[in-house]
Amino acid sequence: MNVLLTGANGFLGSRLAGALNVKPYVWLTAAVRRSVQLSATNLVEVQSLDANTDWSYAVTDQQVVIHTAARAHIMKDEVADPLVEYRRVNVDGTLNLARQAVDAGVTRFIFISSIKVNGEQTTCGDVYKAEDLPAPEDAYGISKYEAEQGLLQIAADTGLEVVIIRPPLVYGPGVKGNFYSMMRVVKKGFPLPLGAINNKRSLVALDNLVDLIITCIDHPAAANQVFLAGDGEDLSTTELLRGVAKAAGVSSRLLPMPASLLMFMASLFGKKEMAQRLLGSLQVDISKTRDLLGWTPLLSVEEGLRRCFVRNA
Repeated sequence: MNVLLTGANGFLGSRLAGALNVKPYVWLTAAVRRSVQLSATNLVEVQSLDANTDWSYAVTDQQVVIHTAARAHIMKDEVADPLVEYRRVNVDGTLNLARQAVDAGVTRFIFISSIKVNGEQTTCGDVYKAEDLPAPEDAYGISKYEAEQGLLQIAADTGLEVVIIRPPLVYGPGVKGNFYSMMRVVKKGFPLPLGAINNKRSLVALDNLVDLIITCIDHPAAANQVFLAGDGEDLSTTELLRGVAKAAGVSSRLLPMPASLLMFMASLFGKKEMAQRLLGSLQVDISKTRDLLGWTPLLSVEEGLRRCFVRNA
């Protein structure tokens, strides 16, 4: 089976490329922004991702496209209008690729979306489901939702099989951003006032997400479906920090301060958005993913966190 993978040198893409390379039934073409070393792949360089990108040389003779490339969520976006830029890459670039894929005879298009299409947080006792009405709030989530809608319309018009996967926060070897910063703080033993947080958040280990994507390559029940990804274990921020400390081989130093006080202090210092991510809940229901695909997460959260600290895991 010939598979085109976009974003093959990214956090998710590089891990996925490595897993696909050892599948005897897959011949992988990896699309990257710059020349990189990816063994056993056919590399193509793509300088941009927008409505004008020429994919003809990359989609020829492909059967499946896995689209992980995107303008990622940026905490402090410096462009004048973030939504315009997100739409240029995540909507126009995605739909342009899909249309050229159809013209080349590609039969399945797997799109890595985001749980932000569902929304930013869940209330106590509630969870996001694949069939929920989308409620994106920020520019990134809106762009992913619009890309989903465009892909489903292309599927209806052409017969292309579209598979949409919405992961929550992805963690694993090579993770960057806020999760990496948290790992560093915990490993250095700094005390944190997060020892009494009773929220619940869903995460997905990198290798669990990779396995789910590979399952969707040829599973007949995946066609034209939306799936939520997750580890199947929801943790409070306090439990997550303790798990990170255990994986790092250090003692957790968590002070039991009330969440209400932390939110008040964060608001005073203009950090309300950050506090909401630490103190609020975001849970996903992966029962559809399990039932329709017969898929079970490979790794526990404990093993997923351990791999974050193992070189070449």
